[in-house]
This record gives sequence, C-alpha cells and structure tokens, in this order.
Amino acid sequence: MNKTALGAVDYGIITIVIMITLYMGLRYAKNQTSTHSFFSARGRVPSWAIGISLLATLISSVTFLGYPSEGYTSNWILLVQGLMVPIVLLVSIWFIVPMYRKVIGLSTYEYFEKRFGSFARYYSSIAFVLRQFSGMGTVLYLLAVALSSMTGANTFFVIACTGAVIITINLLGGLEAVIWLDVFQGFMLFLSGVICLVLIFFAVDGGPKQIWNIAEAHHRTGFGPYTMDFKNLTFIVVAINGLFYGIQKYGTDQTVVQRYLTAKTNKGAIGASLLGILLTVPVWALFMFIGTALFAYYTQEPLPSTINANGVFPYFIMTELPTGVVGFVLAAMISAAICSLSADLNSLAAVGVEDYYKKIKPGKSDRTYLKSSRWIVVFSGVMTIALGFVYAYLGSEGILGVIFTLYAIFSGGIVGIFLLGLFSSRANEKGVNIAIITCILFTAYALLTSTEIGVGTEKHILLDLGKFNFTHHKLMLGVYSHILVMVIGYLASLFFPKPTINENLLYSGWLKIKREEKQNRKNEQVLKTDHKNYQEVK
Repeated sequence: MNKTALGAVDYGIITIVIMITLYMGLRYAKNQTSTHSFFSARGRVPSWAIGISLLATLISSVTFLGYPSEGYTSNWILLVQGLMVPIVLLVSIWFIVPMYRKVIGLSTYEYFEKRFGSFARYYSSIAFVLRQFSGMGTVLYLLAVALSSMTGANTFFVIACTGAVIITINLLGGLEAVIWLDVFQGFMLFLSGVICLVLIFFAVDGGPKQIWNIAEAHHRTGFGPYTMDFKNLTFIVVAINGLFYGIQKYGTDQTVVQRYLTAKTNKGAIGASLLGILLTVPVWALFMFIGTALFAYYTQEPLPSTINANGVFPYFIMTELPTGVVGFVLAAMISAAICSLSADLNSLAAVGVEDYYKKIKPGKSDRTYLKSSRWIVVFSGVMTIALGFVYAYLGSEGILGVIFTLYAIFSGGIVGIFLLGLFSSRANEKGVNIAIITCILFTAYALLTSTEIGVGTEKHILLDLGKFNFTHHKLMLGVYSHILVMVIGYLASLFFPKPTINENLLYSGWLKIKREEKQNRKNEQVLKTDHKNYQEVK
C-alpha cells in the first residue's frame, strides 16, 4: 500500500477519541467532592468495569509497541512473566482482597506499617513511586516515538500534550473517570489488535500456516531457552521472576489494590481481579504474536534499513493499513497510554496524600487533603513529562526488557516483606528493618558490580570486583532481594521478642475467620434441622 501520511478520516477518529477522553473527565467532575470519591469512587462502579479497568491498567503503549517489538526480534520468552500471574492470583486472591478491604483505609502501604512499622511503610511506598515514575516515563516515550515516526509530529510536543491530557482527566474526574475510560480503551485496544493481526494474516503469502513455518524456522516461537542458567535470559529466570511479579503486582501495588477498595463487596473485588487478569493475558499474547507475524511478513517484503525493532509495528500501520483503520489503531494506542498513565497518576496521588501529606499535616479537613491530592497529580504529571523528555533525548532499544529490569530493581524485596507479614507471626519490626537495610546494600552491590557505563567499546563496570561481581541476569535481582528479605527478616526477628499482632493482618487469621464462618453455618443448619424435627414431632 505504501502510504505514509494520515488522512482526514484518521485525524477525525483520533480527535473524536481524545474528545471522548476529555468528556469523561468532565462528566464525573461533579462527583469528586472528597478524597474517598476521588480515589475510590465511593462504590459507584460495577465489578465488571473494575475488571476491565485492571486490564487497561496493566496494558499501555508498552503492550502496544513493546510486545510486538519483542515478538519481532525474539521468541515469546518475556510473555512467560505474564503467564505466571494467573497462577499466583488463583492461589492468593481469595484472602488478599478481603484482608486489604478490612485492614487499610486507602494506601496499600498502611498494611506494611501496621505489620512492621513506619520504616517498612516508607521503604515500600518509595519503591512503588520509583517503579511508577520509571514506567510512566517509558510509556510516554514509546507513544511519542511511535506517533512521531507515523505523523512527523515532534516527539517532545507529543509527550507534553499527552501529559497535559492525563493531568486534566485526573484533576477533573478522579478514579471514577479513569475506570470508565479504561472500559472504553480496553475494548478499543483489543479490537485494534485483532484487526491488525487479521490484516497481517491476509498480507503474508501463505497465511497463518506460513507465518508459523517462518517463525519456527527462525526460532521466533516457544519460550526457551530451557536451561538451568540464571546468568542469561532463560525460561526459568522469567518464570521465577513472574511468580514474584504476580505477588508484587496483585499483592502490593497501589494501582491494583486501589481497585480492590473501589468494589462494593469482597466478592465483587475478587471477581473483578479474576476478570482483569483473564483478559490481560490474552491481550499480552495477542500483541506478542503480532510481532511474530510481522517478522514473517517482512521476510517476504523489504523493510527499510532505518526501521528498528520498536518502529516495525508503527511502520506497518502507516504503510499497510487502510485509511480509517490507521486512525482507529492510533487512537487505541493513544487511549491505551492515556488510561494507563491516568491510573498511575491517581495511585501516586493516593500514596502521596496517605503516606506523606497526612503524616506531615495531620488533622486537616478532607477538603484540604482533596486539594493537596490535585496538586500531587499536577506535580507527578509534570515529573512524568520530564522523564519522558529524558527518555526521548537518550533513546532506547529493547524497551520491554528495560522495563522488566527496572521493575526487578525497584521491587526492592517488597514481596519478601509482604510474605513475612502474611505468613509469619514471629517476624517483627526490628528483624524486618535489618532485612530491608541488608536488601538495600545487596541491591547496591549487584547494580554497581554489573552495570556498565561508557560509549561504544570504551565501557567499564562501575565497581569491578572481579569474580565477586554480580553476574546473574538482572531479572533475578528482584527475586534474590525478596528471598533475602524473607530469610534475613525471619532469622533476625528471632533475636527480638515475639510481637503482638492483630490477627486480621495474618493469613492464619483469615483461615480462623473462615473456619468460624464455616462452623457457624453448620450450627445454623443443625438448629434449622432440630427446629424442623421438633415441629414434626409436635
């Protein structure tokens, strides 16, 4: 087809979608009269919408562009991380959701303080903030690079405009607007992915069967290598990392936990969580396979040498899709970034107010806290735009791998703290504080002895300790930090008195409640049976 410019219809579709996005913010603005409504929508959102919102929160322009890029250059190994999440969720969601809804107000990290004190809370929330900003800057960068290559728009201009839109939506509509935008965007993203994949199927000579043959012949299928190698990117590395990622995302991430609190009931929150991940995994797989299909297509068709892996999917969209479809796909891409970033901004504001501002300025009116929430939204939005500028200035290759690595680094043993809090009544504040400090030192050692700096061939490791350098893959850094915190935290706790703990903070407490509920139901059934027998005798 070889067209490279957007038509009037394409621009019209994109404009309509952006207008709908802004309308959502305006529509729900009148409901944002308190911090409770701004951050949790006061139970006004149905569970199915929260589930789709979780889908939209977990996918963004990283999914839209990062997964096709990875599928184009490699096999499906990085998809393994996402495939581990349902396993974790099906085991843990039944007690994590009711626990959070019972023991915290808004911030996830309130649980960490109740269990292990203020140091654990601030360490966890700071790690969350660092992860959010690193990811949000990347989302803006990917979107800007894609739109710049497709439309010729200035990269920095795209970053600034997108950032302004997400700030506006959050300031006006709060979480309620974000969730309903997520519903709209979720359908758009999935439909755009299906359309693109079907069109690639028809574009490749030989169709899906030939795509598979080409991909298999060039080692673009499967999840290997399957060796027990922790120094390189292997199945075992991504699978183990994925298990901890699942616990971290659904057990300790403010963006997700906030959705639990938005639902009207425990059952609704659990159902929303299951719906969200059951929708998310197929979407991740869909966009990964788009990259595989594009690889097959461009073995048959010439690809300009100036197009790198991150630019292959945008190039296909601009040169091969018909007018109108291009606009719809770009609108879905923009919407995905806006919705994901809007959710991130809202969660950052929630943590900023609950974990920091209320501690610094206790006893203020809710109106004051709501005003401060909006200022935090603006500050976080501006910081995200600035990070997007930095990414755009420096440039990046293999962005999906970079994101996974940053997430592993900034996980900082959070899962270890969480699991100790849930499953060990012996773990205490002093023991966990020692573990956190040990984890910080270990993370610093691993980064300094494995990170190269320099240009071209003139690169050197920041701290070269020879055979004592950290040589394992950086995805394992997060895994080791979690294990380190669990082991050191438990052992160090043995040197201090056993703490007095609210049973609601423990998994054993949840089990006790479930057993009591079960026994009460049995007792009620016995009473009903006895009453019925008495009536019959009488």
